Amino acid sequence: MSTIKANTLLHSDGSTTTQPSIPALDQRMAKAWVNFNGTNTVSIRDSYNVSSITDSGTGQYSINFSVALANANYSASALSSNNRWVYFENGGHTTGLCKIFTKDATPNNVYDAGIVMLQVFGN
Repeated sequence: MSTIKANTLLHSDGSTTTQPSIPALDQRMAKAWVNFNGTNTVSIRDSYNVSSITDSGTGQYSINFSVALANANYSASALSSNNRWVYFENGGHTTGLCKIFTKDATPNNVYDAGIVMLQVFGN
């Protein structure tokens, strides 16, 4: 793997770049995502900018970011398997983590989910 370091990046025509010209800095790109097994021993299948998952109890997870986001005003969405609903803990997201839990819609019980996926967009 190579590392490129530069104080200024220029287009091939010599004009300066703007943030959307550098995909990794673009706000439209996910700042973090994860696909993990939420049953038994929680384990990450694949991820970007996620260092670990904390199993906080049945159906309760904290997704810990490798690199913190600029602020806690990010947008996150999540899905899970087996007709489980994913809820975000009220006030449970910070620049360094996002807390979620998986529940059945009826009778509203908390359960572990075999597949949980989270995507985060923001600064």
